Amino acid sequence: MKILIKNGHVIDPLTGRDGCFDVLVEKGRIQKVAESLEDAAERVIDAAGCYVMPGFIDLHVHLRDPGLEYKETLKTGGEAAARGGVTTICAMPNTKPVVDDGEKVAEVHKRAKAECPVNVIQIGAVTRGQEGVELSDIEGMARAGCHAVSEDGKSVMNASLYRKAMRIAKENGISVFAHCEDITMVEGGVMNADKNAERLGLKGITNSVEDVIAARDILLARETGVRLHLCHCSTKDSVRMIAAAKEEGLLVTGEVCPHHFILTSDDIKEDDGNYKMNPPLRSKEDVEALREGLKSGVMDVISTDHAPHSEEEKKKSIAQAAFGIVGLETSAALTYSYLVKPGFLSMMGMAEKMSYNPSKILGLSEKGSVSEGKIADVVIFHPDRTYRIDKNTFRSKGKNTPFDGFEVSGEVMYTLVDGEVVYEAVQ
Repeated sequence: MKILIKNGHVIDPLTGRDGCFDVLVEKGRIQKVAESLEDAAERVIDAAGCYVMPGFIDLHVHLRDPGLEYKETLKTGGEAAARGGVTTICAMPNTKPVVDDGEKVAEVHKRAKAECPVNVIQIGAVTRGQEGVELSDIEGMARAGCHAVSEDGKSVMNASLYRKAMRIAKENGISVFAHCEDITMVEGGVMNADKNAERLGLKGITNSVEDVIAARDILLARETGVRLHLCHCSTKDSVRMIAAAKEEGLLVTGEVCPHHFILTSDDIKEDDGNYKMNPPLRSKEDVEALREGLKSGVMDVISTDHAPHSEEEKKKSIAQAAFGIVGLETSAALTYSYLVKPGFLSMMGMAEKMSYNPSKILGLSEKGSVSEGKIADVVIFHPDRTYRIDKNTFRSKGKNTPFDGFEVSGEVMYTLVDGEVVYEAVQ
């Protein structure tokens, strides 16, 4: 279908476009971007008052499929992504069975094309079954298009084995996505180790649980030369170490999730399982460091760590509830409301963190841009739509969010994937 997007404010990190332009989409590609286009089209979308941006690329999503479909499926996760303006998902491998060989990667990709309205890139596990004993078929998964390996949900505690995995990933031109958590130091912790944990009578998780592994992984990346991406960073020292790694010229990037750059453990007023995530909500000092890291460019990416659970799994004490928060449908509005409006990021910066930088990390040269010849993955975002987040309207099966009821600005009005409208807001 030929689609003409009129009167929108185009934000394009690749070309630096930041102004009112029309965009013509045909045959899955962006054909023209100009100040005024009058081409005949089967559909004209009036984007007046809206930003026209490259579709968001979420490097960190748990789709739970295969094996845990009661939490999420390729279809429901994809619908949630489309509503949130996310056009490409990186799916974590901690499913049942764990995605640890090329055949499993290929099967998810095949099913996603049939069942999911957005693009899915399956990430492969570092070790077989994520058991930390034997390496997965990293070469086979790379051939199947996994783009990265990750043990997400845990760290590979055997540093020698992890170093071997990094070398193989490097040889095959893919990245390593690191969940930084020294499991030997968790000691039953369920939230940040501070006065709030003491107030609620809960065991705490110190910053060093993350920082020790972040330091180790950066050192291993230096030795092996692999591209290393640190997932869901939550501490001030993670920011500091990533900055030092970049100064040294290492291929190290980092992501921050909205819950970590907005909330602190002070926001946990009562024992509510919806506030339980891993890593946990940290201190005000950590949040300020994460925001400054995003502002300065030390932190490259905003991802969600979308981790849906059933109501039964979250409607418990923090001590017993499952770790995890959903985020696909709220990340754009939260980023706009808490980073762009206060001045930490420009709209160009938001597009960089949510689309352009992720595309570079994945090596997706045809995405992350609203420019001629690129794949037409596009989001049309209205900055002035104000509303309260309502978990009951989520397309995701997961409703586990502490942001329910938060008033936000910014709504995704249209999402295009490969030049086709896959989501349209009710107007």
